[in-house]
Amino acid sequence: MFKSYYKLFLFIGILVTLVNCANRGTPSGGEKDTQPPQIVKSVPANYTTNFKGNEIKIYFDEYIKIKNVQKQLIISPPMDPQPDVMPLGSASKYITIKINDTLQANTTYAFNFGQSIVDNNEENPYSYYKYVFSTGDYIDSLSVKGAVIDAEKREPEKFVTVMLYEVNATYTDSTVYKKQPKYVTNTLDSVSTFSIDNIKAGKYRLVALKDGNANYTYQQKTDKIGFYEQEITVPTDSFYELKLFKEIPEFSVERPTQVAKQKIEFGFRGDYNSVRIEMLGTKPEGFEHRLVKHAQRDTLYYWYKPNVEMDTTYFVVKNNTFSDTLKHRFRALKVDSLSIKPTMASAVNFDDDFSIEANVPLERLDESLVTIIDKDSLSIPFKTEFDTLKNRFHFKFNKIEANTYKIKLLPQAITDFFGNVNDTLRYEFKTKKFSELSDVRVTLVDARYPVIVQLTDEKGVVKYEQYADKPRLFDFRHINPANYYLRVVYDANGNQKWDTGSYLKKIQPERISYYADKVEARTGWDTVYTFTLLKTDPDLIEN
Repeated sequence: MFKSYYKLFLFIGILVTLVNCANRGTPSGGEKDTQPPQIVKSVPANYTTNFKGNEIKIYFDEYIKIKNVQKQLIISPPMDPQPDVMPLGSASKYITIKINDTLQANTTYAFNFGQSIVDNNEENPYSYYKYVFSTGDYIDSLSVKGAVIDAEKREPEKFVTVMLYEVNATYTDSTVYKKQPKYVTNTLDSVSTFSIDNIKAGKYRLVALKDGNANYTYQQKTDKIGFYEQEITVPTDSFYELKLFKEIPEFSVERPTQVAKQKIEFGFRGDYNSVRIEMLGTKPEGFEHRLVKHAQRDTLYYWYKPNVEMDTTYFVVKNNTFSDTLKHRFRALKVDSLSIKPTMASAVNFDDDFSIEANVPLERLDESLVTIIDKDSLSIPFKTEFDTLKNRFHFKFNKIEANTYKIKLLPQAITDFFGNVNDTLRYEFKTKKFSELSDVRVTLVDARYPVIVQLTDEKGVVKYEQYADKPRLFDFRHINPANYYLRVVYDANGNQKWDTGSYLKKIQPERISYYADKVEARTGWDTVYTFTLLKTDPDLIEN
């Protein structure tokens, strides 16, 4: 019995010792791997000439993965169809590129992988690896360098495609809509500069696209575009700056849709300000119509009276350069009942008007049935203005600080398009104390007038703006405390708004300059900012 217990205790002791030794000897895993994978070889070798095959293999010293290859991998010239690149979603010690396109003769091809190649464990990137080959006797080695800025935004777009189109007998300005470029690169996600490499000598057109469809062709509806006005000749030592902008699309209109009784909706794209819509066919005596623009959407509403007794009709939609005839089938729907509401919240800025809008076209406002009184019950004189297209009445009067204004519209003060009138309407809003607000003064140096000086939020939404056609101080009085971005629009045509560009007309967008730092509008403070502007705005900067 003693021997049995002795053996049992001895076994337990040895087991505990082994466990302790195992615990003390457990490896910590060592230092974290921070080294990127390394290329062992390529088949065919990188920078091969007289390339004839359709498959490339790139071998590494460890297992790798390919990430975000759709954005990161840039092939120049583009291939159609795209090559197959493996592995995708798994690890391997080599990358396989299977070429599916028919390669052009005497052409240098470049595969720039960006940051897509990473090791399998820690995902350390093998940055900006480029595999190059030529179907001819030599590798093209020339390059075009530059930068892409956003014409309107403070920060440049990420992943902007920059392209060179060879100027030859087949090139026209419409080529960018139809064909892929000769050479292509990308600004990636961290810098706005670009370099198009491995190109041959010649004449080119330089174009940048924020390419929503990733197809290397310009889609006006979805893409932003930037271009250099003149042809460029390679080789060149110049540094080219491209301004990216969103064009106002050519006007077009969608098929009309009945959305309520005597209310027809027309979706559109482009500039709607000069649009005219006419209903064809026999119309009742005294027929009238009104166009109203939706507040947020690209939609026009065609309101008409009296009702028409037709199943189907046609509408002619025109502006200065556009005309189309559209078929419409009437539907039996209910009429919209009149609803009136203010366009703003309970607090109104000193520079803003109190406004009301309605879901049915407004026709008249009888000012004798409207009263505005302040907190002391004093009657405030006012005037009104009517914006027909937006269907809004604006009430204009002088406002003072720390006051409350009550607006009362008696019955029948407002008459809508169909003769309906309002019941009693009451609105109220307040103004803040000047001590709760801020004043900002802006002084411009070396400005070229006319200009629009704007304070925007971080998203570029304009909060306050002032226009000037000659030098003066810009005082933004009684504004809400916040951090703003200061920018100056060079209003070249003096129409008091920023105008975008046109690719086909070779018109660049109007220049916008941003102040380098934030503008701090603090409560109760008066701050002064001096903005020194460039005297020139070169599109081409010589080295």
